[in-house]
Amino acid sequence: MENKQELTQQELFTFAEFDAEDAERTGYSEYSYWRSVFRTFSKNKLAMFLVFTMIALTVFAFAADTFARFDMEQINRADKLLSPNATYWFGTDTLGRDMWARTWYGTTLSLEIAGVVTLFCVAFGVVIGCIWGYVRATDRFFTELYNVIANVPQTIYLILLTYIMKQGFMTLCIALCATGWLAMARNVRNLVFMIRDREYNLASRCLGTPLYRMISKNLIPYLVSVVILRMALMVPQVISQEVTLGYLGLGLPDTIPSLGKLLSQGRTKFQDFPYLLIFPTLIVSIITISFYLAGNAFSDASDPRNHV
Repeated sequence: MENKQELTQQELFTFAEFDAEDAERTGYSEYSYWRSVFRTFSKNKLAMFLVFTMIALTVFAFAADTFARFDMEQINRADKLLSPNATYWFGTDTLGRDMWARTWYGTTLSLEIAGVVTLFCVAFGVVIGCIWGYVRATDRFFTELYNVIANVPQTIYLILLTYIMKQGFMTLCIALCATGWLAMARNVRNLVFMIRDREYNLASRCLGTPLYRMISKNLIPYLVSVVILRMALMVPQVISQEVTLGYLGLGLPDTIPSLGKLLSQGRTKFQDFPYLLIFPTLIVSIITISFYLAGNAFSDASDPRNHV
């Protein structure tokens, strides 16, 4: 009995066998952030439908020129202000120009402007926001700069820049980019400022975790939802600003049909020829609603707190 008890005592203090490969295999997590994001997003049927709608609309807008029967600048005064028919699918304007060709060309142009401005504002805003939130010495400078610029209505900046510079595609993009990055930088700064000194980041520093791993694992997953949401909101916002400038006659030259120009021209004839305003308005509405709802859904899906 004593030998058995001694043997039991020895077994209790005997180290278990250790296999490094087996430990690595069983300890490895199969979790993938992006796979979890897309799996969560794909469960939202409305968001998926809107994404496919936007993709189809974008592809069709760039390919619609191949289906156009007339050039967008071709003037046919004998066919002016015709309602939609078998020859002119979207009707004609006051000069007899085909509204089908002009509407889809304006859609592609507005999408290009929105894409250029959004990509610049997101990239520049994220960089400035990370510096603003992480480097304490820069906080006061960027805060004062933000307060000075943000307290003046953005429309005034847009009007001044487009009025001073020559009208054109690049002028409009520069005017929209000049202040568009502020909101992104402010949101990123606030988020970085909140999470930079959290316990898991402090623990990572104490454990000697490389900076790139801290950024990729601890910081970026929390920034993605904010960035995606701001991108989704910025695209319709840029198109709305382009429309506003088109109303004021300060956007693109009159010879270039954008959605803003088409809406500005269509509103003057809306009571007698409503089709001039209906088709551009419908396209702007589809773009705005799709980006807003799909962007919100993707933002929720990319938030690590919603992952199980």
